[in-house]
Amino acid sequence: MSIRLTQYAHGGGCACKIPPGELEQIVSGLTGPSPTGGAAPPVANAELLVGLDGGDDAAVVRITGGTALVATADFFTPVVDDAYDWGRIAAANALSDVYAMGGTPVVAVNLLGWPRDVLPMELAAEVLRGGLEVARAAGCHVAGGHSVDDPEPKYGMAVTGVADPARLMRNDAGRPGLPLTLTKPLGIGVLNSRHKRTGEVFPQAVAAMTELNRDASAAALAAGATCATDVTGFGLLGHLHKLARASGVTARVDAAAVPYLEDARKALADGFVSGGSRRNLDWVRPHADLGTLHEDELLLLADAQTSGGLLIAGEVPGYPIIGELLPAQEGRTLTIR
Repeated sequence: MSIRLTQYAHGGGCACKIPPGELEQIVSGLTGPSPTGGAAPPVANAELLVGLDGGDDAAVVRITGGTALVATADFFTPVVDDAYDWGRIAAANALSDVYAMGGTPVVAVNLLGWPRDVLPMELAAEVLRGGLEVARAAGCHVAGGHSVDDPEPKYGMAVTGVADPARLMRNDAGRPGLPLTLTKPLGIGVLNSRHKRTGEVFPQAVAAMTELNRDASAAALAAGATCATDVTGFGLLGHLHKLARASGVTARVDAAAVPYLEDARKALADGFVSGGSRRNLDWVRPHADLGTLHEDELLLLADAQTSGGLLIAGEVPGYPIIGELLPAQEGRTLTIR
């Protein structure tokens, strides 16, 4: 009998993230002065360029020699039943944070939680094999990692990359007049929800989740982009809200221009919406003019993605434009038409 990994976890993929509003409350006190008084101690030969303040995709530190180090970690519960594919997806998702900053991944370490008395260790080996193959395709070393005995299976990577500190893509660098480019279609969340509940396999979703954001990042840098983020668990609307808020602008989305994976609308119509997607929409609703769009359309725009594409402030050849950045409108980071 085949083992369905998604049945061993309460959530799946980036939809199992802590809700964005709760997460912001947790970290809200971590960006100011030390609780014991005074500033953080200086670090020799290192300067923090990107930290917690803007809620960006990764931390960036400038070191000697004109190099910036990009550091991130990402892991989640199974998003598909196939162990090898889950490993590939989780690795591509972890690497994406480095690409979103305009960096190149250099080395990764595995993060594995496994219910060793419940699931065969051979499946864990398949997860790690999938992660290794995607990292190799990205030209990124994998050097060990850490594992724990866990009631739920979890897998991901901590990744370190390098970037040019003068050519970073940050989520606080947007400015009015820039178009918004999206490099992967939406709909991964509803298709993954259907897969978890029915066992149906959607190759188009697996292909999208395992596609590296390397080429999209390189194209964005070549086009001169300085502002980007990736679209993952907080959905397009959630990540765009964070980008617009950090940049001090309002983002307008043309809903008709947003691309979706095949069968995504059918999965939505059949009720396969994760709780994470609903929480995403609830989070952005007070900050948005949602126009006259039907609730179902809004849920697709807020759909919790796993290993989604890049959202770039700027025109990038070969990828669709889905909106633009506008001057800030009081009390509103998003407007949908």
